[in-house]
Amino acid sequence: MTETDAPRQANMFAAVKRGARIAFMGTALFLAACSSIVPKGPAPTTPTGPAQPTGPEVVQGLPTDTARHRVALLVPMTGTNAGVGQSIANATTLALLDTKTDRVRITTYDTALGAAAAVNKALADGNRLILGPLLAEDARVIGPIAAKANVPVISFSNDASIAGGGVYVLGYNTAQSIDRVVDFAKDKGLTRFGALVPRGTYGERAGNALLRAVEQAGGTVVSMQSFDRSPASITAAVKKLQASSSYDALLIADSGRVALQVAPIVRKNGGATARLLGTELWNTDTSLAASPVLRGAWFASVSDTLYRQLATKYRARYGAAPFRLSSLGYDSVLLTVRIAQDWKPGSPFPAARLRDAGGFSGIDGAFRFNRQGIAERALEVNEVAAGTSTVVDPAPRGFGE
Repeated sequence: MTETDAPRQANMFAAVKRGARIAFMGTALFLAACSSIVPKGPAPTTPTGPAQPTGPEVVQGLPTDTARHRVALLVPMTGTNAGVGQSIANATTLALLDTKTDRVRITTYDTALGAAAAVNKALADGNRLILGPLLAEDARVIGPIAAKANVPVISFSNDASIAGGGVYVLGYNTAQSIDRVVDFAKDKGLTRFGALVPRGTYGERAGNALLRAVEQAGGTVVSMQSFDRSPASITAAVKKLQASSSYDALLIADSGRVALQVAPIVRKNGGATARLLGTELWNTDTSLAASPVLRGAWFASVSDTLYRQLATKYRARYGAAPFRLSSLGYDSVLLTVRIAQDWKPGSPFPAARLRDAGGFSGIDGAFRFNRQGIAERALEVNEVAAGTSTVVDPAPRGFGE
């Protein structure tokens, strides 16, 4: 999956600090508590055969049922990404059980067998809402087909370029993470920013996001260098950064694994005292806290507080750790259940409800869809410490009107 840019979140957080109201998701999170993105912690074993639904409310093949809302879950249940798809499907089952809803029936369709075939089957079965797909390329196929049937798509992709035309992007957005951590750094007095970005689409989008974020914050980007992830390329990029200008904050716009390679080189070549900054991808790498050179680094991400509770419940039920993206499946069901309270079974899904300015609340915290159909999220800022990461600026609890 690719990352892309999204509107700035500064106004959102400012409004939050004014104490404005949030529309919460209801009691589902309390019942629960009683990307590509690297999965956090040990990943479940990828199934060797076709994955099967694992809960009483997630079924293959749609039974006759006129009292419940028919909702399709389109994820890969076989093939390379089957482990992620199964994890998301299991999380939707947990959400149905936790909410104790009797108004929603979810049917799974395997996108690995063909995105067009999956969505056509889902529509033929009478589903009025699609949760998924996982991949942006599948969403580009599914979106137009679903739009002709007036069926919204809530994708788990993090590629903002697929949003619009009835497709909503629920995945985590790197631009929002960069925006948040830059604002925090500027508030702490850092004004001169450098950046190391990988070559390719992701790096280009991360670099553009940094330029916009720093400009809006009133800082200066003194140098930005690209690299191809080889040791020689990383070293060359760091030396160019050192030669071009001094910086007091440096964004390493890549995964935690790459940051572990880059940071020691930075510390030895002009960045000994610079504050290192990361993206939401760092949230999935527990090895960062074991690196002394990354101590004090900041990154912004969704909160893990409720996710840890979900992961515990998941392991107890399924005997394996979930993929971090499983929370997207859980939250998509919470969203559906909330809206289903005023949604007549058999009628079109009330898509206008997705654009509630007050937002929603889920395992990953507060979120809302903007006018482009991209999920804006309330993010926290974490600092890498010895053996752990600590929250240095909590995520806002909601959105202002």
